[in-house]
Amino acid sequence: MSSPTQPEFDLESRHRGWQSLAKLFGATSPPFGITHFLRGYEFSSNIYAMSGLSLAMVDPGNDYTAFIELAKLGMKPAETTKVILTHGHHDNAMGIFELLRSYPNQAQGFQLLLHEAGPREFRDVGNESNCTVTLLRGGERIELAGVEWEVIHTPGHTVDGICLYHAPSKTLITGDTVLPRDLAAPDPSAGGRLDYYLLSIKELLKREVENILPGRGPVVASIGRQVMEQTYENLMMKAIGAEEKITWINGATQLAAKGLLEEAVFCCHKQLAVTPGDWKTLQLKSVCLNDLGRFQEALDAIEEITSRRGQGQETAPFTLIGKGYALMGLGRYDESVQWFDQALKLDPNSREARLYKGMALYLAGKYDEAMEIGDFQAEFVRRFKDEMLSQRKTQ
Repeated sequence: MSSPTQPEFDLESRHRGWQSLAKLFGATSPPFGITHFLRGYEFSSNIYAMSGLSLAMVDPGNDYTAFIELAKLGMKPAETTKVILTHGHHDNAMGIFELLRSYPNQAQGFQLLLHEAGPREFRDVGNESNCTVTLLRGGERIELAGVEWEVIHTPGHTVDGICLYHAPSKTLITGDTVLPRDLAAPDPSAGGRLDYYLLSIKELLKREVENILPGRGPVVASIGRQVMEQTYENLMMKAIGAEEKITWINGATQLAAKGLLEEAVFCCHKQLAVTPGDWKTLQLKSVCLNDLGRFQEALDAIEEITSRRGQGQETAPFTLIGKGYALMGLGRYDESVQWFDQALKLDPNSREARLYKGMALYLAGKYDEAMEIGDFQAEFVRRFKDEMLSQRKTQ
């Protein structure tokens, strides 16, 4: 699927040591004013150190020199009170061992927070040390250095992936779930799955995100949503097995055939931005929306198609059936019957139109009229028998 050119958003060059987010983002409000960032390289992830009411770290990485340099900034690794893992890959998490080995806190160990599906080894080392281990599920509100974050469970790259969202600043800490210039593919050995990954990105897209603090690569200012959408697009390409860029409508068609309806709708929106009013795209979009139960959106798309009558585009029976189905889904049964009747005038042999007309009449309480439609009566009896057999089997 063709994508817009990515704007430049690299706010810092590689290997510049710990950097203040306040300088990178030009903002001192939380969380920027209290956070320093060390960009990872080779076998270590990015590390985020937050120094406010206390010292907290997100992903301690896998670089023993990181904490030596952090101490030079006046932040003492031995005084770390919280460490949270976005997931259990070693490049993100092995710094836990370095903190415990080289910077033991004699008075009180830090709190280790990770998803409950995370690797056992990190829970064990926390429990065996002077640490408090907190297992997360997603949905929690946690405080890091005096700033509150929402925990979002985002399986896909791994089963234990989490992101942290700070709504006031529209900032998302993503681990490897969303990366600015790459896609962290699902890792089956860590429970990663493509279908979970797609669901996770859809969940993130429900939030208003401008800034991204990723587990790899540069931090992202202002265009966070574009980066999340690019991840979503890359995952869809992976889902349909496309090795080269294809058009949005072709992508939508393939995704719909695989049952990935929300992803197909996303591609339809992209195609319509390129070719507004394209009736084939609107038709596919309406079908997917109807199947998703998003009937008002489906009706809006179909009405855009029917409005093109008289512009060289005849309204097909398929479109009329779709409109009737959307109206039926909205509880407007009498109206829906009218559209099924119009479809039957154009195609008297349409079994689909007859079935849906019978369903609309039945839902409207017109049982006798519904049962006069042979196809509906036969389908009704068949489903009734199937239900009775199913109940007998469970008894």
